[in-house]
Amino acid sequence: MTYVIDRRLNQRHKSTVNRQRFLERYRKHVKKAVDEAVNSRSIRDIDKGEKISIPTRDVSEPVFSHGSGGEREQVHPGNREFIKGDQIPRPPGGSGGRGSQASNQGEGEDDFQFQISHDEFLNVMFDGLALPNLVKRHLAGADVFKTVRAGFSQEGNPNQINIVRSLRSAHARRIALVGKDKRRARALQAQLDELNEDEDAETARELKNQLEKAQAKVKSVPWLDTFDLKYNLHVKYPVPRSKAVMFCLMDVSGSMNQATKDMAKRFFILLYLFLKRNYDRTEVVFIRHHTSAKEVDEEEFFYSRETGGTIVSSALYKMQEVIEDRYPVDQWNIYGAQASDGDNWNDDSGTCYELMCEKIMPLVQHYSYVEITQRDHQALWAAYEQVRERFPEHFALQQIVEARDIYPVFRELFQRKEA
Repeated sequence: MTYVIDRRLNQRHKSTVNRQRFLERYRKHVKKAVDEAVNSRSIRDIDKGEKISIPTRDVSEPVFSHGSGGEREQVHPGNREFIKGDQIPRPPGGSGGRGSQASNQGEGEDDFQFQISHDEFLNVMFDGLALPNLVKRHLAGADVFKTVRAGFSQEGNPNQINIVRSLRSAHARRIALVGKDKRRARALQAQLDELNEDEDAETARELKNQLEKAQAKVKSVPWLDTFDLKYNLHVKYPVPRSKAVMFCLMDVSGSMNQATKDMAKRFFILLYLFLKRNYDRTEVVFIRHHTSAKEVDEEEFFYSRETGGTIVSSALYKMQEVIEDRYPVDQWNIYGAQASDGDNWNDDSGTCYELMCEKIMPLVQHYSYVEITQRDHQALWAAYEQVRERFPEHFALQQIVEARDIYPVFRELFQRKEA
C-alpha cells in the first residue's frame, strides 16, 4: 500500500502569494477590523484570528468591454413626471438585506467576508511598531554565534562526509598513480592478441610476465583511501544580537477596581504578545505591587487576586534590584512599562521621582508610564512629568480613560520612529 503525504505549505486550492496580495490591497479594511477586535475581545482571546467584512463595492473589479463605436444619432424619450431642475426623491430602502425593515423591492449583495489567521492578525496588530532606542550589543557566549559553511576539510565526523568531493579526489588519485600502468597493460594485451604464441613462445612469455606486473600494480592501488575523504567544514561565525529585557510593573492596590485592573492587564498582554512575536532575544520580568512589590510569573501577574495599599516606589526598588542582580547594563537593552491609576501613599511620589531620575532612567533605554483613570491626575503623574522633562527621549506618559483607548495608546508608545 502506498501513502501520499502532501507537505506543501499552502492549503488545497489556496495560494499564499495571492492571499498576501489580497490582504495588502484591502489593508485599510483589515486594519479597521483588527483595531475593533482588540478593543472588544476578552483577555484570553485577544490574539485569535478575525472575520473581516469588506463592502461589495470595494471588492468589485474594473472591466473592459466593447462599446458600440462609430458615430450614432439617438433620440431619448421624454417623461411626464419631471422637468429640468426637479429633485428626484431617494428610493425606499431594503436592497441587499441591509435595511432595518423588510421590503418587497430592490436587490443587492452581502458584504464579502473572509477569515484571517492568528499570524495574520498579529502581523496587522503590530505593524509599524518597534522598541525605542534598541541598541545591538555583542554578547559573549555560544548562543551569539551561528554556524556557517566554510568549504571542505580533510578531517571531520563521518556524518559530514562530502561524497561527491571524496569520489572526485579518489578518481584523480587513481589516475595519477596508475594511469600509466593501465595504458601499458592495454598495449601489452594488444601485442599478445596480435602475436602467434606457437611461432614465438619466448616473446609471448615475456609479454605475459610484463602484463601481470602491470595489472598487479594497478590492483595494488586502493579504490578509496583515507586520503581521499573530504568533509564539509562548518565554522561558528559571531553575530551581534539584540538582547533586551522588559520590566512590566502593575499596580494591584485596593484603589484599582476590577475594570481598571482589566484594562491594565489588556495593555500588558498586548505588550507581551508584541515582544514575544517580534524579538526572539527578549525577556519579560513581571512585577506586581501594592504596599510591597514582588517578582511573579506570567500566570500570577495576570490572574492573581492579591490586593492592598499603594506604595509605588516598592516596584521601582524591586526593578532596580533585579537589574543589578541579573541584567548587566553593558549587555542588555533594558525597558520598563508601568500601569497604575495614579493613586500613591502620601509623599511616596517624591521618592518615585528621585528613584526614577537617579537609579532607573540612567539604566534603561526607554520607560513608559500609563495612567488608567477618569479623574484628574494625582501627584504621581506630576512627579513623572518632571521625569519626562529631564529625559524627553527616554520617558513617555500616556493616559487611558476607557478600554477603547488601550490599543491607540499602545501604538503611540511603540510606534517605529525614523532613525
